[in-house]
Amino acid sequence: MTAQPPPGKEPGHAASGNGPATESFPLAQPPRAAVEAIVAMALAEDAPHGDVTAQGLVPAGARARCAVVARVPGVLSGANVFAEAMRQADPEVRVHFLLADGAAFPAGAVLARVEGPARGVLLGERVGLNLLQRLSGIATATAELVSLVRQSGGHARVADTRKTTPGLRVLERYAVRCGGGSNHRDNLSEAVMAKDNHLALLGSGEDLTRALIAARARWGHTVHVEVEVDRFEQIDPVLAAGVHTIMLDNFTLADTARAVRHIAGRAIVEASGTVTAATIGPIAGTGVDVISSGAITHSVRALDLGLDFEAGAEEPGAAEPGAAELEAPRP
Repeated sequence: MTAQPPPGKEPGHAASGNGPATESFPLAQPPRAAVEAIVAMALAEDAPHGDVTAQGLVPAGARARCAVVARVPGVLSGANVFAEAMRQADPEVRVHFLLADGAAFPAGAVLARVEGPARGVLLGERVGLNLLQRLSGIATATAELVSLVRQSGGHARVADTRKTTPGLRVLERYAVRCGGGSNHRDNLSEAVMAKDNHLALLGSGEDLTRALIAARARWGHTVHVEVEVDRFEQIDPVLAAGVHTIMLDNFTLADTARAVRHIAGRAIVEASGTVTAATIGPIAGTGVDVISSGAITHSVRALDLGLDFEAGAEEPGAAEPGAAELEAPRP
């Protein structure tokens, strides 16, 4: 029997990836402090001295009512991040999402209602939408791969990689969970993953086995050890070292199936390399336990979402140009 992956730290949704988190596996939110810091940095970048356009054209007392609308179908991720962007832009802005993160929606769906001071809404609009669009794009791409794995009859988890946008990893990994995927190691400090460049320094055959055994003794019994192999001949020396996971890097389908049979439950089997919507079903059909994809974070297209304003504004009055009253407050 093929070894099953241990429960993920934050396994997110059920297999469909298109519904709310189950009670058994609640969707773990990104840390509040991280969300606040990312949004603050983005607002400082986008409006270091306030929004001169809104301050010059929009009356100080004007209020806006608007809706976040989906131009295309997808899976939602980043509701709290969008709301935080609006909160930091102006604490009086109110955001009400009609769907939860992880929910699927059709084109034309109203995802959220936004109401509050118009200048604040305009200040937070681009930052909030940029993050919501990117995270929902990741969730949507992940959900598609998860669905294709299930359709293939495979049991593999779809996992992300460390190929994330610098500074946004905590949010992008959350978006993967919203799409029903699992997270790989968070960072270089969390788990051991010996890749091709490491192995090139360690040698092959018995030399590789000895080096891995010696390192495992130094790491201790609680450290998960994964080794990447790029050819079948490396599998036995790695297995002999008692590693926990073997990653098959860019193996053919035939060699992947052969490797799964050969490993036979002695380690978790992960497949990686050129994972697309066209290839993931056949890869899953080989019986691997995990399929990792960097593309779901590094090459994903932001989902097309818009913030549609209602015409007109309340409490019209004279504009007050020059004031920096809406500079984003720091958390």
